[in-house]
Amino acid sequence: MGKREYGLDNETVSRIAIDIRDVVAMGVQVCVVIGGGNIFRGVRAAASGMDRAQADYIGMLATVMNALAMQNALEKRGVATRVQSAIPMASICEPYIRRRAERHMEKGRVVVFAAGTGNPFFTTDTAAALRAAEMNCDTLLKGTQVDGVYSADPRKDPDATRYERLTYLEVLSRDLGVMDAAAISLARENGLPIIVFNVHAAGAFAQVMRGEGRFTKIIEAD
Repeated sequence: MGKREYGLDNETVSRIAIDIRDVVAMGVQVCVVIGGGNIFRGVRAAASGMDRAQADYIGMLATVMNALAMQNALEKRGVATRVQSAIPMASICEPYIRRRAERHMEKGRVVVFAAGTGNPFFTTDTAAALRAAEMNCDTLLKGTQVDGVYSADPRKDPDATRYERLTYLEVLSRDLGVMDAAAISLARENGLPIIVFNVHAAGAFAQVMRGEGRFTKIIEAD
């Protein structure tokens, strides 16, 4: 969305595509779960009276739109990309098939997973943890609005403290809200480290992959 109030900002899409391209060039296999809040937020619509399941399905369709836009931006930059949707849409993308996705990644393609888990009442955070576990990913990276996990929203609270490292249980017990509880629990069950970084900072993705820059790492207690 960039600085827009709604929809797609081409400059932002392009910058994120460049960041992904640079990480792929490092020899890293990348798959992406993409949200749809710039177009439609199911939770917000449900709060205003829409049936929650129906609202979530509309939100899933929004993620497909974003996924296709990201595919276009990546392929313009020479990155082979496949979109797989948890809700079958054979005319525009592949259905989600785990082994096919693994094969795409083995061939160096970026796989963009759309439509969340394909089920209402689950966020794209949970979809990200699920797909990361299914793809046997080494790490789940959450690109967000700020450069890590804070004790409060740093955009509202100047005294908010940024954490360098947290455990899964600390995130849950302190209700830090960086990802929903289902996503944190799923990552914990599968021993999947979570790294939270600022998706708006150009080059931050590659920095994180080199162990540099500012981010918060969420892991099991030592």
